[in-house]
Amino acid sequence: MTHVLAIDQGTTSSRAILFDGAMQVVAVAQKEFAQHFPASGWVEHDPAEIWGSVAGTARAVIEKAGIDAGGIAAIGITNQRETTLIWDRATGEPISRAIVWQDRRTAALCQKLKADGHEPRITHATGLLLDPYFSGTKIAWLLDNVDGARARAERGELAFGTIDSFLIWKLTGGRVHATDATNAARTLIYNIRENRWDDDICRLLNIPMSLLPEVRDCADDFGVTRADLFGREIPIRGVAGDQQAATVGQACFQPGMMKSTYGTGCFALLNTGQTLVESRNRLLGTIAYRLGGQTTYALEGSIFIAGAVVQWLRDGLKVIRGAGETQALADAADPSQDVVLVPAFVGLGAPYWNADCRGAVYGLTRNSGPAELARAALESVGFQTKDLLEAMRADWSGAAHRVLRVDGGMSASDWTMQFLSDIIGAPVDRPEVLETTALGAAWLAGMAAGIYPDQAGFAANWALERRFEPAMSEDLRTKKYGRWQRAVQATLMV
Repeated sequence: MTHVLAIDQGTTSSRAILFDGAMQVVAVAQKEFAQHFPASGWVEHDPAEIWGSVAGTARAVIEKAGIDAGGIAAIGITNQRETTLIWDRATGEPISRAIVWQDRRTAALCQKLKADGHEPRITHATGLLLDPYFSGTKIAWLLDNVDGARARAERGELAFGTIDSFLIWKLTGGRVHATDATNAARTLIYNIRENRWDDDICRLLNIPMSLLPEVRDCADDFGVTRADLFGREIPIRGVAGDQQAATVGQACFQPGMMKSTYGTGCFALLNTGQTLVESRNRLLGTIAYRLGGQTTYALEGSIFIAGAVVQWLRDGLKVIRGAGETQALADAADPSQDVVLVPAFVGLGAPYWNADCRGAVYGLTRNSGPAELARAALESVGFQTKDLLEAMRADWSGAAHRVLRVDGGMSASDWTMQFLSDIIGAPVDRPEVLETTALGAAWLAGMAAGIYPDQAGFAANWALERRFEPAMSEDLRTKKYGRWQRAVQATLMV
């Protein structure tokens, strides 16, 4: 048994990636699924469609690789975080569609809880802010709005889970109701200081404790799959939320190490070791990973719009046909023009956490065109990342100017990564393996199964594809970042 199957269940698609004994990708299968928007600000997924896409891609990747399931030592799962499901323990049937992490329907409840003074207590215990982003208020909404749900939950008939927990339940035929510490840490009801579900917060949200899964380490025993799924039972040995899995995949095991993943949005995590930092700058304290019963913490900052700004250039403005055109346009932009784009299309994430402001462009002239907009769009990703890193440095002395490890689709853009290095004033490292999220899940499972090296060995195998060094003068960096900060403040005031 020399292979590991990674299940990467994301917001718009499910992927299955097969890794060999050297942690190299052997085969990939992917399937998109529908997004449902039943009301303004609501986002839902069909759990049956998610499960079908996961089971289908897992079978497809085994077939594509031409191996027998007997050659797979373990399965690792990584998943979209915070998305919330409740299902019937007897039948496994969900009581409704899943409420996706992007969903804003519980905004009023979050505001009421803030007004009533509960946020400091919740933040101290969970590291999180009171925001509809997280699972806790979604659970409360389902119990209060699905007919009969609360009574059934109080009788112990229902189970709650984030996507990882639901997949474990389905894969094991309902034998295991569990999650890992990183996914639990994103629910708003898990005390990350004491590593337990928080009774007081559950009472506040009126969530019965019987709903909740058992919380295990990231590399642990999550049961075995039903034999009929793949022709034999396969152990599930690794689980982590997507951003934590990327942190593991980037081998950010030492305090002070940082990674930033550039997809539709951007998520930066800073390893703070055994120290849970209480942010003074509206960043999130969270669990980076838990191995061998020992918790490693992180500071996290979320940017809502990263790669999506390039999609806007393509689909909204129609000034490009593909993402690859942006580099040439940015190079051709007039250097005398100082166009700044604040891509607050759905508000601004950390460290601002303002969901109501909207995007704006500053500094336009009669000569501004696609090239200047493309440059401003790519620069906005660097500026937002600098916002996060400056907040991290203000929060924790261990966040000195260090190397930033990057991954995700947008990290393939040399222009963007060079500007990122220039504006943050630090090296940016792009690894050879950009599938860091899946790799992190695979390593957790393979390490637990005994076929992959330990942390030190895995870190030693991390390979650099290219390092981007800062080449911008300090004066220009200060000037450009100051212009960005003024643009953000103007946007927040509109």
